[in-house]
Amino acid sequence: MSKRQIDLEEKYCRMSEYEQKARARGICQIAGIDEAGRGPLAGPVVAAAVILDPQRPVYGVDDSKKLSAKRRAVLKAEIEEKAVAIGVGVVDVETIDRINILEATKLAMQKAVQALAVTPELLLIDAVKLKEVSIAQEAIIKGDAQSISIAAASIIAKETRDEMLRAYDTLYPEYGFAAHKGYGTQQHRDAIRQFGPLPVHRRSFLKNILKDDNIQ
Repeated sequence: MSKRQIDLEEKYCRMSEYEQKARARGICQIAGIDEAGRGPLAGPVVAAAVILDPQRPVYGVDDSKKLSAKRRAVLKAEIEEKAVAIGVGVVDVETIDRINILEATKLAMQKAVQALAVTPELLLIDAVKLKEVSIAQEAIIKGDAQSISIAAASIIAKETRDEMLRAYDTLYPEYGFAAHKGYGTQQHRDAIRQFGPLPVHRRSFLKNILKDDNIQ
């Protein structure tokens, strides 16, 4: 076995501690939950819930922010092949503007749980708790770097959202969505100033840009 494979397996074991402790208590169906898209100026917030199969480990899973786009795509495909169940929840920009991004994030997470084909016994969630969900849950700070299930969810959520933003790029090529994925880069801000906001922009996130430039 190569050193790289040994390192991957050791990391997998370290990141499985929360899941292993739960299974030691007799809990089998454990869903990790994470989101992508809390900070961007455009596009929905997307959450994923993933129940992994401990008999079919996916090595290399990590916080999606630490992985290259190419590596995330490869891992997403493997997670989709091996996971017990995957659920995705999407909340649009109108709802984000109406209820605020934190509540929209929680709603996306609730939708992701509801979309699971298998009912989980425990939810491991990155940083938040879902009061509207009656399933037992544990909020883990920086959970996408500590729990294998949450990390897997972060990959699914990030890649799912990025695919949506690449589709926006086809519709609105002058805005550069394929490059910045809706985040507030200088390129993106300049495009908003030059061409104006789109229906996919979060108006509540654009207040300063619109006010400073007198854009409606």
